[in-house]
Amino acid sequence: MRTFKPREKTCRACGNRYMPVKPMQKVCGPLCAIQFAQSERAKKERKQAAHERAEARRRLKTRADYMREAQAAFNSYIRLRDANRPCISCGRFHEGQNHAGHYLSVGANPALRFEPLNVWKQCAPCNTYLSGNAVNYRRALVELIGIEKVEWLEGPHEPKKYTVDDLIAIRKEYVAKRKELEKNK
Repeated sequence: MRTFKPREKTCRACGNRYMPVKPMQKVCGPLCAIQFAQSERAKKERKQAAHERAEARRRLKTRADYMREAQAAFNSYIRLRDANRPCISCGRFHEGQNHAGHYLSVGANPALRFEPLNVWKQCAPCNTYLSGNAVNYRRALVELIGIEKVEWLEGPHEPKKYTVDDLIAIRKEYVAKRKELEKNK
């Protein structure tokens, strides 16, 4: 049987040093015990209230909110993946903002929204002002991934309706992929 050898501790309630009488003692006396119990109860209540607020916010989110979050995580991953590449359309390293430019637009082909082969780093002028600069985009894409994959992208695709669970999973996947890229760079 082990014997208890007290060492001086700091009271969790008042901060004074004391010599404990029991092995698991956290406070110096009864008044501090009451104060400590109240503060622990208040912490627990604050944590529970924060959890309830987060749950309420989650219930208020729409499918569109989840779609935005998934798209943002995906685009962020694409920009980091292609950080050392030039713009796929014009081939230059643009000083300004870079986008995650879709070869086939989300409006025209929503099934390819989260397809990494369909999305590459693109400078803002090509993506915004030249409507994606599609002719040059296709040329570069053929060189990059091959004609078979480009034709697959251009081929018919089954329509895709993403559920909230799908979007949560997509967001988690691309956040994890981004973290992995950041770790390896």
